Amino acid sequence: MARKYPLERTRNIGIMAHVDAGKTTCTERILFYTGKSHKMGEVHDGQATMDWMVQEQERGITITSAATSCIWRDHEINVIDTPGHVDFTVEVERSLRVLDGAIGLFCAVGGVEPQSETVWRQAEKYTVPRIAFINKMDRSGADFFGVTEQIEKELGANAVPMVIPIGEESEFRGIVDLVRNIEIYYDDAAEGCTIREEPLSEAMKDVTAKWRRNLIEKVAEVDEKLLEKFCAEEELSPDEIIAAVRLATYRHLICPVLCGSAFKNKGVRRLLDAVVDYLPSPVDLPPISGNCLEGNPIERVADDEGRLAALAFKVATDKHVGKLIYVRVYSGTLQSGSYVFNSSQKKQQRVGRLMKMHANRQELVECLYSGEIGAVVGMSDTVTGDTICSEDEPIVLEAIEFPAPVISISVKPDSRKDQEKLGKALVKLAEEDPTFIVSTDPETDDIIISGMGELHLDIIMDRIKREFDVCVTPGAPEVAYRETITVRSGINERYKKQTGGRGQYAHVVLDVEPLEPGMGFEFINKVVGGNIPKEYITPIEKGVLDAMQKGAWAGFPVVDVRVSLLDGSYHEVDSSERAFRICAKMAFDKALKQGSPQLLEPIMNVNIVTPEEAAGGITGNLCGKRGRILGMEAQGNAQVIKGLCPLANLFGYASELRNVSQGRASFTMHFEHYEAVPFAIAEDVIERYRKRREAAK
Repeated sequence: MARKYPLERTRNIGIMAHVDAGKTTCTERILFYTGKSHKMGEVHDGQATMDWMVQEQERGITITSAATSCIWRDHEINVIDTPGHVDFTVEVERSLRVLDGAIGLFCAVGGVEPQSETVWRQAEKYTVPRIAFINKMDRSGADFFGVTEQIEKELGANAVPMVIPIGEESEFRGIVDLVRNIEIYYDDAAEGCTIREEPLSEAMKDVTAKWRRNLIEKVAEVDEKLLEKFCAEEELSPDEIIAAVRLATYRHLICPVLCGSAFKNKGVRRLLDAVVDYLPSPVDLPPISGNCLEGNPIERVADDEGRLAALAFKVATDKHVGKLIYVRVYSGTLQSGSYVFNSSQKKQQRVGRLMKMHANRQELVECLYSGEIGAVVGMSDTVTGDTICSEDEPIVLEAIEFPAPVISISVKPDSRKDQEKLGKALVKLAEEDPTFIVSTDPETDDIIISGMGELHLDIIMDRIKREFDVCVTPGAPEVAYRETITVRSGINERYKKQTGGRGQYAHVVLDVEPLEPGMGFEFINKVVGGNIPKEYITPIEKGVLDAMQKGAWAGFPVVDVRVSLLDGSYHEVDSSERAFRICAKMAFDKALKQGSPQLLEPIMNVNIVTPEEAAGGITGNLCGKRGRILGMEAQGNAQVIKGLCPLANLFGYASELRNVSQGRASFTMHFEHYEAVPFAIAEDVIERYRKRREAAK
C-alpha cells in the first residue's frame, strides 16, 4: 500500500512548555480543527484526549508524552504532546530526539518560565527547529511584546513576530497577520470556528508597519534576492516571505512567534498554518547519521525505498496488546510481519503488528514509511534507544541520553504474597522509564526505587497500586553508616567451654589499630614458633570479619582497621576452627569498644548548576545541611556550585533546590568518602537505629 501523503508533506512536531502553559489544551484544539476529534476535551474536567492516564486526569497535568496524527492543508502532521513538569523531563528528551520541529508554548502572563528554559535547551541539544506560540493572550497581565523580548534575552532566540495581537487581556479579539497584512477576528459564539478577515484598520497601521518591517528585515538577511528587493523598497509577496521564513527557521536563524488563546479557540488555526509553512519535513533536514558495526560513520537519507533505519524512543505497556515499542522511521519502510535487525543488541527481531497511535488508541497499519512515527508489537527484546535496521547493511543511531535519578525511597509490599507481583511491576515500570531505577540495598535488603523527584515517585507508587494491584508502603532508605576505631587497642582473649564430651578452647592476642579513611581492612599474621597452627589462622581472620559485619558498638559495619595476630595458644584435643573463629570475634568486639569507636557517614560530592541570582540562597541552604562549599565557577550565564554534604541530609533535596531556585537549578551527586559524624548527632542515630532493631525483633 502506497503512502497517502508524500514525505515533503509530512511534519513531525512536538509541543513543549513549562507546566500549565496550555500544551494539552492547544493539542485538543489542533485535533478538533483538523477533524481528528469531534469534541474539544478540557484538562480541568479530565476529558482531554491526550491526557488519557487516570493520574493525568485526576491531577490535571501531563505525565507521559502522547502521540497522535492529523491532517491540515493536505499535510500529515504527527504531534507529540509532552509533559511540562520537570519530574517527567525524560518524556520531553526522548520525544525531541525523534522530532523534526517543535512548538514552544509560552504563557502570555508567565513568559519564559523555569521549565521553558529546560525544554528549550533540550531542543537545542537535538538541533530541533522551533516556532513560538504565546498562549493565554486573554488573561489579565498578558504581554505579547514583553514575552517576545524574554524569548530573545533569556533563551537567545532570534524571535520574529509573524502576527501581533489586536487587544490584550479581556480585550483580545484577534491578530494581525504580518505576512498578508490583514486583520483576523474570531467569533466567540461558535467555538472559534468563525473567522473574519478584514483589511488593515487605521488604528493598527502604525504598529503593523513597524513589526512588518522588522519581519522583512529579518527574512531579507537569509535571501539575497529578497535583500535586493528590500533595499530597492519593492513589495515582497506573501509566498516570498513564507519561503524565506521557512528556510531561516530550519536553519535555526530565526524563531517565528505567533499568539492566541487556545482555551478561547483563538489563533490555533494560524498556528497550524505556521507548522505547515515554516517547520521542516524530513526531506528538508540533513540525513540521519550513525555508525556501522565497525564504528565508521554512515548516513541514511529519508527515502521509502532506502535501507531501513529506525529508532525505538519509548517503551509502553498496554493492558490489551502488551509491550508497545514507539519508533521513528528515518529511512526505508518498516513492514508488519517482517524480520529486522536490532543493531544495538545485535539481535534479529520479528515485527508483529504495526500501529499509528492516537493517545492510548491504536490504528492498525501494514507498514510505517520513512518519516513516520508509530508503535510496534512483538519486538520483546527491544528497549528505549535501540536502533532497528536491515541486517544486510546495519547502522547504529545515536542513543538517547537520560539524566540520572536524583531521589530515592524504599518500598516494601504490605503482604508477602505481593512480593513477586511487586518485582514484576517494578521491572515493567523500569523498562518503560529509563529515569526510574530499581535496586536492592545489600545491607538492609530494602528495595530502593529512584526517580527524578517526589512527584515522579508518587506517580510510580500510584501506578503500582492501580495497574498491578500491589499495595506497598514507602519509606526513606536507610543511610549506610559505618563505624571505626580512633585509637589503638590490644586484646588478649581466651575462649574456654567445657561440656560433657570434648570441650572448646582457643586463645588469641590481637593488636587492632585505625587506618586512614578509605584504606579498608588489613589482617597480618605475626605468630611465630607454631603457637597457633596454620589451619587456625584463616578461621581467626574469618572471625574478625564476622565481627566487622555488625560492629559491637553501634551495629554498623566496621571499616578502616588493621588487625595483627600477635600470639596465642591451642589445645591438642579441645581446639577447633570453630573455637578460634568465635574467640577472634569476641576479641575484636572488645577491641572495638576499647578503641574509642566513631560513627562514620557517607559524604556526597554535590554539583549544582543554578542561575546566578539563586546562588546565594543555594549555598546558604547547603551549609544549613552540614554541607561545605568547595568552590564556584561560571558556566555561561549560570553558576556551578561544588560542595560536599552528608547523604543523610540530601533526601528530598531536589524539591528544596527547586523551591530555592524557582525550579531553575539542577544538581548531581555521587559518593565521595566516609567521614565522622558529630558526636551529638551520632548518639541520636545510634539510639534511633537501636530502637528500630528492637522493634523488628
